[in-house]
Amino acid sequence: MKKILIVEDEKDMVTGLKFNLEARDYTVITAYDGDAGYQKALSEKPDLVILDLMLPKRNGYEVCKLLKEEVPDLPIIMLTAKSQEAEIVTGLELGADDYITKPFSVLELLARIKAIFRRVRSGSEIPEVCRIGNLEIDFKKYTAS
Repeated sequence: MKKILIVEDEKDMVTGLKFNLEARDYTVITAYDGDAGYQKALSEKPDLVILDLMLPKRNGYEVCKLLKEEVPDLPIIMLTAKSQEAEIVTGLELGADDYITKPFSVLELLARIKAIFRRVRSGSEIPEVCRIGNLEIDFKKYTAS
């Protein structure tokens, strides 16, 4: 079962998202400020983070940047009321895999989550090292011997 961390300070929003995600068999963890979200992402090791931008203690941009430095492959969807082009570009350039503005469609969010998991799964199916006879190919180090 995939684990999703929601980092959002609006409790009603968290309740609605949690209900919809759990109804689709996702395990949901929540955090209500940026610091707690960052710490939970490191300790709970979620498969995906849904991240608001306007958070107490540490904003979503900072959380995204820090998480991508620590866990580069962690998928992050920014879900926020900030809808200016510059804000969207900043979020994506800091490492967000997707950016959705509020108000939003829950069905669209769920479809985007599934799409991210399809991409993550297909990339993880490649072995790090492949051995054929005496030949060894290391796909992570880009070496063959």
